[in-house]
Amino acid sequence: MAAIVEIENLVKRYKELVALDHFNLEINEGEIFGLLGPNGSGKTTTINCLLSLLTYDKGTIRVFGKQMKPDSYALKHDIGVVMQNVAVFDELTVWENIDFFCGLYIKDKKERKKLVNEAIEFVGLEEFSKMNPKKLSGGLLRRLNIACGIAHKPKLIIMDEPTVAVDPQSRNKILEGIQQLNRDGATVIYTSHYMEEVEQICTRIAIMDRGKNLAIGTKEELKQMIKNSENISIEIPTLDDTHIERIKELNHVYSAVYQNNQLKIGCSGGKHNLMHVLNYLQENNISFGRVYSELPTLNDVFLEITGKELRD
Repeated sequence: MAAIVEIENLVKRYKELVALDHFNLEINEGEIFGLLGPNGSGKTTTINCLLSLLTYDKGTIRVFGKQMKPDSYALKHDIGVVMQNVAVFDELTVWENIDFFCGLYIKDKKERKKLVNEAIEFVGLEEFSKMNPKKLSGGLLRRLNIACGIAHKPKLIIMDEPTVAVDPQSRNKILEGIQQLNRDGATVIYTSHYMEEVEQICTRIAIMDRGKNLAIGTKEELKQMIKNSENISIEIPTLDDTHIERIKELNHVYSAVYQNNQLKIGCSGGKHNLMHVLNYLQENNISFGRVYSELPTLNDVFLEITGKELRD
C-alpha cells in the first residue's frame, strides 16, 4: 500500500527539551492509525509538525508523496483536522459553522451547500442545524467539531482525542462515524487515551514516548512484544509459600502472588497455562473457587512499554 504520511528522523527542540528525538513514522493509505503515548510524549508536537504549524530542527515530512511545507496549500486541501479542543464560533449556527470551515477549501456555493448538508447528516445534527453551539451538549459539540473538520471530504483526517468527556452514546456514534469515513476512502490518524477505542477501530498502532517511536504494529503484533501473555486469577482460601514457589516453577509462569485469598499468576508464552495451574492445585488437594483467565489488553502493552510512573 502507498504511504500517505512519511516522517523521517524528525527532531524538534524547545531549548534544552527534546520533544521529538529522531522520530520516524509511516502511515499507509486506507489505515485507521492509532498514535498513542503518555502526556508529554510528543504526539501533539508530531501532529503540529506534520501540519507545518511548527518548524522543526531536523528531518523530513512527506504527505501524499510530497514534502509538506507551510505553503503546501494543495496538500492541506486534502487534510481534515479535528483537534481535542472544540473550535467553533458561538455566534454562528451549527450549519453556518460547518459552512464557514468548509468554505476554507470549497469556494463553489452550490457544492459547499451539498457538502455541509451531507456532513450534518453524517454526524446526526439535522435537528440542531439552526442552533448555536452554546446550546449544544458536550456530545453534540464534539460531533459539530468533527463535521467542521471533515465536510470538505479530505483524504487524510487527523483526529486528536475526539471522544473526550462525552457520554457512551455519543462516543459510539463518533467511533462508528470514523469507521465509516475510513470505509469511504479516508485515511485516519487517531489519538486517544481510551485504549479500548484504539483497540476497537485502529488497524495499526504506534506507541511513542519521550519523542521516540517505541513500538508499532497491529494490536496482535504489539501484544506479542510484551512479556505478559496471560493473566490468571484464582480464589483460594489458604495457600502456603511452598506451593507459591512451586507454581512459579511451572512452565511459562513468571510471577505468582497470593494476597487476600487471591492467587494472581502472570504467564509468558505457552499454551494451556490455566490447565497446568489447575492440574497442580488438584494434584495437591488445594481447594479453589472462581477462576479467571485474561489475555493482555492494549492497556497492558502500553503500560509495559511506557512504564507506570505518573506523567504531568
